Amino acid sequence: MGNPLTRTKSVEQSMADTEEPGSQLKKSLTWWDLTVFGVSVVIGAGIFTITASTAGNKAGPAISLSFVMAAVACALAALCYAEFASTVPVAGSAYTFGYATFGEFLAWILGWDLILEFAVGAAVVSKGWSSYLGTVFGFAGGTTEIAGHTVDWGALVIVSVITVLLVLGTKLSSTFSAVITAIKVTVVLLVIVVGFFYIKADNYKPFIPESQPSESGGKSVDSTLFSLITGGGDSSYGWYGVLAAASIVFFAFIGFDVVATTAEETKNPKKDVPRGILGSLAIVTVLYILVTIVVTGMLSYKELATSAGNGEPKNLAYAFGQNGVTWAEKAISIGALAGLTTVVMVLMLGQSRVLFAMARDGLLPRSLSKTSKFGTPARIQIIVGVAVAVVAAFFPIEKLEEMVNVGTLFAFVVVAAGVIVLRRTRPDLPRGFKVPLMPFLPIAAIVACLWLMLNLSALTWIRFLIWMVIGVAVYFLYSQRHSMVGKRQRGEIDDAVGDAALAAEAKRAGPNRP
Repeated sequence: MGNPLTRTKSVEQSMADTEEPGSQLKKSLTWWDLTVFGVSVVIGAGIFTITASTAGNKAGPAISLSFVMAAVACALAALCYAEFASTVPVAGSAYTFGYATFGEFLAWILGWDLILEFAVGAAVVSKGWSSYLGTVFGFAGGTTEIAGHTVDWGALVIVSVITVLLVLGTKLSSTFSAVITAIKVTVVLLVIVVGFFYIKADNYKPFIPESQPSESGGKSVDSTLFSLITGGGDSSYGWYGVLAAASIVFFAFIGFDVVATTAEETKNPKKDVPRGILGSLAIVTVLYILVTIVVTGMLSYKELATSAGNGEPKNLAYAFGQNGVTWAEKAISIGALAGLTTVVMVLMLGQSRVLFAMARDGLLPRSLSKTSKFGTPARIQIIVGVAVAVVAAFFPIEKLEEMVNVGTLFAFVVVAAGVIVLRRTRPDLPRGFKVPLMPFLPIAAIVACLWLMLNLSALTWIRFLIWMVIGVAVYFLYSQRHSMVGKRQRGEIDDAVGDAALAAEAKRAGPNRP
């Protein structure tokens, strides 16, 4: 029967489960829809909320190097995601891939990890949306005081609207996303073209500012793990600052992996999913680097640093406002508002698909995997919407971006390792895309992602480990006993679809199964 912790779910079984009556997702997406989803979720959080502030607080003009480092790590991971998604076109992304290669326990950890990534990401970005709402319409922001507590009603509104759209259908969400994405890409191009005329060469000097210790005066939980190990302490700027910034701006690239969660809803996943993943990443990388060059040339990094008084982070609109380009400042705020809308949408979409896959496998209540007449997991989508809305509206979570980063990087490491394992154990599987230079590029992806993880703060690691401990407890208290793979192995369920899939796998493998 095997160890329940390491029992895997075969690719054939995963594919067979997509045909389960009542739990089928509608196949309506093309490679263009996937590219739009990728671009729409990636452009927004990074360019409009953290680029300027991270340059001011951590890296100075060398923020462009930080973006290059993060982009290289993402590109290596994207190649691995593209191969996996074209081989196993099933909802769940890294969770599903982990189940097919490393076993149920690690798959659960990955799923639990992705829940954190998408939920915190959606909540953080919806708060950014609320802030820009005030900028566009000329008031303090989308918050109000109720009984001494700050309620972010702007975040509540955007999450509620997005939830309704996602329940009504993935194709409708894609069409809406395409329109909004066109608006924000236009604004990004505006930033690059207009900002170019306000660049001052002196603002690039020094390109890598001299390292400065923090006010804490040394080592603390806010120091990066790498700097603590090497004795660098807690500092801004210098190479420690550039490396720390790379791990922070990695948040700006999160999204291309969400494309993999929609593989089950794609018409031709073996070709379209790799195109969507790699195409969206290539587009945003070029735009990001150009924007960082422009914004640090327009304003000294010292002016982009967070003010000690109110602690309010600077953004792109601030850089244009300081140069007297007030009309551009307004346009950027509108673009940011539109851009962050689609970021929230795609993150919530990704989270619901991961939860859907986990529920279909029995690791969460199976009743959640039922789809609606629109071909969407409406129950899960509503639960996700309520949870994100409550967290965003009532809790101060603006400093939790790094939690998203560490979770995503962990998933990237497992996916890259999984590609190597699946090449060895199932070389017979048809692959719409193959990672070149196997196994060197996946190994490089693992090293790059681990490197970025080391440059996240120790406090982020502590929070991440606490979340993982909670996940382990949930697995042993509920998921392990309710696993559909486990029930099949124990003969507790009569599953005609699953039995047919397993019989086909056994016939295919024969006596020489690898």
